Amino acid sequence: QVQLRESGGGLVQPGDSLRLSCAASGSIRRIVDMGWYRQIPGKERDMVAQIFSGGSTNYADSVKGRFTISRDNDKNTMYLQMNSLKPEDTAVYYCYFKLLSGWVLTDYWGQGTQVTVSQ
Repeated sequence: QVQLRESGGGLVQPGDSLRLSCAASGSIRRIVDMGWYRQIPGKERDMVAQIFSGGSTNYADSVKGRFTISRDNDKNTMYLQMNSLKPEDTAVYYCYFKLLSGWVLTDYWGQGTQVTVSQ
């Protein structure tokens, strides 16, 4: 069974930077696409950044120019570099991988890591 584990969250001040990582373990086959989502208490989980197998990326308007998604396929790891953090970036951040095994596509989610941006 594939499992994802996020790390790198913490408490920072506005303007600071953080780098989140998501490492996949287990039986890793073809990674079709992957991304980062975040959720604020009482609100729905929203897409932050996506990266697809061809290398194209997609970002939420609120993070464009500040966040960068990347991956290391050899390590089965995905990263989210977050710069110029704002209080409204405070949320639990989740990673996901979409894997292809034969003809079956399966989504996998991590446990989440807390990011808090405050004075």
